[in-house]
Amino acid sequence: MNRLIILGASGHGKVIADIAKKRGYRDIVFLDDDPSVRTCAGYAVEGPCGRLAGTDGDVAVAVGNAKIRKRLMEQAEGRHFPVLIHPGAVVAEDAAIGAGTVVMAGAVINPGAVLGKGCIVNTSSSVDHDCRIGDYVHVSVGAHLAGTVEVGEGTWIGAGAVVSNNIRICADCMVGAGAVVVKDLRTPGTYVGVPARRRDTE
Repeated sequence: MNRLIILGASGHGKVIADIAKKRGYRDIVFLDDDPSVRTCAGYAVEGPCGRLAGTDGDVAVAVGNAKIRKRLMEQAEGRHFPVLIHPGAVVAEDAAIGAGTVVMAGAVINPGAVLGKGCIVNTSSSVDHDCRIGDYVHVSVGAHLAGTVEVGEGTWIGAGAVVSNNIRICADCMVGAGAVVVKDLRTPGTYVGVPARRRDTE
């Protein structure tokens, strides 16, 4: 199949379309629930996401919110979600990457890393050796995970954040931009600062 349907006509969608084109997709269309959006990155928006069931093609979900990304992928269960890796990314041969994960330009994924489905490894971020990254995790622009880090499902690692080696981060956390994680994060919530601490008010 050389057709890709991108759910979400956003800035993230533009990046996915660019990667898809570089990876050989020639027929790219968008679906988005905002009726005022007619095009994205020069490609047509052909209607709401609900039209996917009657549309042929591979599927990519261009939504930053992990819960929405998960819901859209689950609703499209049985469709093919390609792994989209920018040609300018560096990915170890033995790295395991789940369906629907996107690896953007300048990202590095080192040997022994395992990433779940529906993840985002954003521009110039890194996932070092033997990391275990759960489903729907977002490693934001310029964030770095040192070796043997574990990140639970749905967690968002903010732009420029750093996670020290051998750290465990539970599911459903948000690590703020520029935070430095030096201890395990065992409770869902938002963590900010250097070193990262859980915010008292959510």
